[in-house]
Amino acid sequence: MRIVVKIGSNLLRTEAGDIDLKFIAHLAESVKKVKEKGDDVIVVSSGAVLCGVKKMGLKDRPTDLTTRQALAGIGQAYLMHLYDTIFSNYDLKVAQVLLTNDIFKKGNEDRFKNAQNTLEKMIQMGVVPVVNENDTVAVSELIFGDNDFLSVYVGYMMKADLLVILSSSGGLLNEKGEVVREVRNMEEAFSFVKGTGSEFGSGGMRSKLEATRLALSIGIPVIITGKGENLEDLRELKTRGTLFLPTQRKVRRKLKSIAMVEEPKGIITVDEGAVKALKKGKSLLPAGVVKVEGSFSAGDVVSVAGPDGIVVAKGKVNFSREEIDQIKGLKGYQVKEKLKTTKEEVIHRDNLVVFQ
Repeated sequence: MRIVVKIGSNLLRTEAGDIDLKFIAHLAESVKKVKEKGDDVIVVSSGAVLCGVKKMGLKDRPTDLTTRQALAGIGQAYLMHLYDTIFSNYDLKVAQVLLTNDIFKKGNEDRFKNAQNTLEKMIQMGVVPVVNENDTVAVSELIFGDNDFLSVYVGYMMKADLLVILSSSGGLLNEKGEVVREVRNMEEAFSFVKGTGSEFGSGGMRSKLEATRLALSIGIPVIITGKGENLEDLRELKTRGTLFLPTQRKVRRKLKSIAMVEEPKGIITVDEGAVKALKKGKSLLPAGVVKVEGSFSAGDVVSVAGPDGIVVAKGKVNFSREEIDQIKGLKGYQVKEKLKTTKEEVIHRDNLVVFQ
């Protein structure tokens, strides 16, 4: 089994504001036990800014981006020193891997493959890769996401069997403050979300749920839980946190690429009826299209959003933006007559990935 473990900034911090060495030791012990079972573990760890603040003796996290980037550079060295020192105590070797999100974009397949091959070689050598975004040159984690999405992209790249997102909340909490044990309806899960972010993190539960939904769409199960759990239990999908399981249908490689790599060139807003049809495995028909935005041609990838603005799918369109504007709201036979075409679907279900 191959497990990606995502650690947010707040998980590395005690209530007193110190680095939580006990937690890192618990993680190392847990990683060692599952590696002895033959599992591979990749750690995606935030915390560079937190460590930079600690190293420089600052009281608060700075608000300006440039200072945070500088602190990330200072703190990344300290962060890796902590992982190296503590994991070495459990006879584990770690390696630093700094990524920027451009390697996951279409057109950078060579860079993607190089990163993938390097991580595979590290794993073959028995090393535990510790991945972070290169915050000194990239800004996405510092502004939003707190590596939640990076962990999904790493899971995609390394063909992970499980993504574990460790959270200070211990899982998804319902309106009573109780941990939801299992989620089968992501819409219901989003209804429980209240706040975003934390003092040193930049994610929050909404970011974690958005990342989870993306992981589920490419077939990776997700557990959101607290830092007291053991990977031995989690690998068996036993958790005190929240378990999210993908649908049973096998996701084809082409659809994984659409979900993860292809950058959308526009967005199509659809009505509630179309959203329900997409979730039942239907194609996107012009009758359900309400609005079209962006500049794209036939064959390009676009996002599909419901009436509430939440993106529910991505796919390759059969028509250009201008053509979809002409046929939105029409029935199939009307589309064929108007555009002199044999196609009637805006996006065929074979070219559509629907987020759970």
